Order: sequence, then structure tokens, then C-alpha cells
Amino acid sequence: MILEQKVLICYNEPTRYYNNYLGKEITDEEQNNDLSEREFLKQIENIKKILRKKYAVVDTLAVNGDIRSAIKKINNFSPDVILNFVESVEGNSNLESYIAGLYDLLGVPYTGNSSISLGNCLVKSKTKQILQSHGLRTPRHFIVNTNHIPAQNELNLKFPAILKLAREDASIGISEFSVVSNYDSMIQRLEYLFKTYNQEILIEEYIEGRELNVAILGGKVLPISEICFDGLPDELPKIITYEAKWSPESVYYKHTTPRCPAPLDEQIKTKIEKMALEAFDALECRDYARVDIRLTSKNVPYIIEVNPNPDISPDAGFVRSAANAGISYEELLYRLTSFALNRIQYDSQAAS
Repeated sequence: MILEQKVLICYNEPTRYYNNYLGKEITDEEQNNDLSEREFLKQIENIKKILRKKYAVVDTLAVNGDIRSAIKKINNFSPDVILNFVESVEGNSNLESYIAGLYDLLGVPYTGNSSISLGNCLVKSKTKQILQSHGLRTPRHFIVNTNHIPAQNELNLKFPAILKLAREDASIGISEFSVVSNYDSMIQRLEYLFKTYNQEILIEEYIEGRELNVAILGGKVLPISEICFDGLPDELPKIITYEAKWSPESVYYKHTTPRCPAPLDEQIKTKIEKMALEAFDALECRDYARVDIRLTSKNVPYIIEVNPNPDISPDAGFVRSAANAGISYEELLYRLTSFALNRIQYDSQAAS
């Protein structure tokens, strides 16, 4: 049965914000574009086709800096629900939460997480503060303001450490050079990141161990996925770099293979699921999110990141976990849309 609701798929218009996304010097111009945005763009027509099997009217909107035009399109189309895939505006990830806030102001229900959750999860220092306030374990860290080189006694961190852009996702800026073994190499990495990205840097104690992705859908944990680093050269740190996610010809992409469900002792599995759900709730996530966890050799879990509105391309980890739970790609899209539509009914009932 075709439902009468009108669905608008919103996504960010692909653009180039940084001169380099890989976090290392490279001469290939093609690799200097944001591959994460380009890859997702290929999925839009497929998503549109799937939703048209269930909903009467489905359209798309590429969001860019012309917000007046976006508002006009949304008002004219008058959607019953927005499928929100906007992760940045003209490459600026800080504006992701603003778009969700815009939907709220326009009174249109939308899929995924709220503007508050999106904003708190993007700013890694806020994420860590919230996790710590709820008693959830996350690696010790230090935030460095742009172009500031901290003294060694300021850090109070143990090496090795990993350096990340403090307000980015999709592993932008993360490469094999992101893990540093001492203070001098940390300074070199800081200087490179300041020069290339001109923003705050998160320095975090590097947790050696297994990389686990915990997908949560509608408040329920899906089968846990593990990223295996089998075959990765010994000199390369076992981390998820930008290339590991988006560059199929790279060494990292070829040797970061997913395994789902992850082989885990039942007691450890239960502990990780509970921790991920607590993180989901602490960051006020809704609908869907992915919690990334490092598990040490002594089976101590550390929350690395909380990712609201994670990638749901057909080959993405979240979709793989859903498939292992018996949820097809089509059903996943329908569920996300239904979550948002059900919020209308809930709000209407609460108002009455």
C-alpha cells in the first residue's frame, strides 16, 4: 500500500572545504576532494527509488549556503517528513546542527538526531565531558587551541597519543601519522594539522586494542561489528584513517575489514552493549547512532566516539549490523522515516 505522506530527502551539496582530507601530504588532486560526500551522493537516487515504493511523493533537496532557497523549497513542498542526511553546509560540519534546528523552526519532523545531539557529538571535547559526567570511560585527552603548542607538563597524558580534528567526523585528517609516540613527534603533527586545517586539535591517549562499532537503532543494540586489521603492515597504527573509509586502492582500505557479529565473550558483549546504550542516552541520541569502542587486551572498553546519524550507505557498517539483525536496507529506511512520522502523532497526543 502506498502511503499519502510526502517525503523530502535533504542532503548536503558536495563541495570542497579543505585542500586536503587525508591528513598527509599527497599530490593526487582527486584524493584532495571529500570522498565521503561524493560516495554518498551516488546513493541518493537509490534511496529516492526505495521510498517511492511506500510513499506517494518523494523529492530531494541539496542544501548549500543559500538557506533562503532551502526554506522556500521546504515550505513550497510542505513535506510530512524530512529524511535528514545533511552533515555539513558547503563543507562546514559546524553547521550540521543548524540545519536540524532549521527543521525544528519550520515545524517539520525529520529523521535522526536533534540539533543538540548533533552539536554535542561533533565537538569532541563536549562529547567527552558528557560521557565522563555519566561515569562512562573514554580516553584521557587534551584540547589544543589553534596554533598553540602546549608545554609537555601541560598535557598530563601518556604516549602514544592520537591527534584528531576537534570538530570533524568521517575520519577527516586522520592518517598513519596521527598516532605519535613522544612529545617531539606530537609537536610536528600539531604544526601540520594547524597549517592544513586551522582548527582546534584533540590529543587523546591512544588505546591499543580491538576496534568495535556498536550500532543502535530505535534504542536497541544491533549485532556488534569489529574492524579487523589483519594484513596491515606492522609499522602502521591500527586505526580507521580517512583512506580506510573512502579510498578503495589504499593499504588501509584493503586491510581494515569488518566482521559482524564480532566474536565476543557473552559477559563482555553485554558490558559493551550496556555502555553503548548509556552513551546513546547521555548524548540524548534518538533514532540511530553508532558508538565506537576500543577494547583493550584486558577487555577494558573505552568509548572513542559517539556518531549520531552515521553513514547508511548500503556498504556501511551500520547497514551491515542491521542486516545481521534481519533488517534489510529498505526496511531500515522505512523504519527511520516511521520514527520521525511517529513523533508527529506523539506530539499531537501530548498537545491534546
